[in-house]
Amino acid sequence: MKAAKIGNPAALDSLKIVDIDDPGAPAAGEIRVRLHASSLNYHDYGIVSGAMPSADGRIPMADGAGVVEAVGAGVTEFAEGDRVVSTFFPLWLDGSPSIDDFSTTPGDGIDGYARECVVRPVSYFTRAPDGYTHAEAATLTTAGLTAWRALVVEGGIKAGDSVLVLGTGGVSIFALQLAKAMGASVIATSSSDDKLEKVRALGADHCINYTSTPEWGAAVRDLTDGRGVDHVVEVGGPGTLPQSIDAVRIGGHIALIGVLTGASGEVPTASLMARHVRLQGLIVGSRSMQQDFVRALGATGIKPVIDRSFALDQIADAFRHEESGAHLGKIVLEW
Repeated sequence: MKAAKIGNPAALDSLKIVDIDDPGAPAAGEIRVRLHASSLNYHDYGIVSGAMPSADGRIPMADGAGVVEAVGAGVTEFAEGDRVVSTFFPLWLDGSPSIDDFSTTPGDGIDGYARECVVRPVSYFTRAPDGYTHAEAATLTTAGLTAWRALVVEGGIKAGDSVLVLGTGGVSIFALQLAKAMGASVIATSSSDDKLEKVRALGADHCINYTSTPEWGAAVRDLTDGRGVDHVVEVGGPGTLPQSIDAVRIGGHIALIGVLTGASGEVPTASLMARHVRLQGLIVGSRSMQQDFVRALGATGIKPVIDRSFALDQIADAFRHEESGAHLGKIVLEW
């Protein structure tokens, strides 16, 4: 059975495809899944590039989608032939967050889904949306669920709200699609006018090039008649947070879900307080959130935007494409 593994030291050039043992039959409470797709995330890039430490020989990739081949004793939630998608925190089933690290996250604390087959407990997967390809389903685990939690679970988005999305990566594009499906208006930023034209075609109401408009927080307020947006999906971190605070309305919500500009930095706390802003850090979500998200996708008909697909043995090239920043939406692996 084929699998990708990180090298020692971890780097894109040391990623390798190897033969591993078949996982065998599922035990009680487990399912055997024939995997067919994964999708790339910034967290996965941190692991395979060596920026985030992980065990030598770790099988990467948190996202995995495929078909149930067999179920163990006592399993009633799934049956042979069901199409499924992995969960990011397989032990966080419901309720408030119960973990503050990646020790149980596939592709980081445990082996992930860059392989042909896996046997795991039931909680490691949910059903995939009806009508989704494996590649489409594989985009939901990390990016899709993060956008859902940011806007719906924590943000309580409603028709008539306004949303600011930063950049054109997987989370931001999902957030754009979810916001439009729920009757909200969307402002999108990018450094590329070409990408801004593409997100406008996806439904963005306004677009801002943050290179030519470095004070984009003020530009967002101008576009909202001085009010500011209700929600910001903040993927940048310390380098963009001051502008996001400037862009959000008094009493608005900023979901801090990314650190693309660094892991730490100064926060304009006086402005945060004066504007009564709710700043919430979050990482993906629980299994029950994912189940709700899957049902919502069925109701709205949203399909993920996939930029490009690579084969499993092209995993290093896929991450180089992500590294280049040329993509819009999700990059996937299919096999």
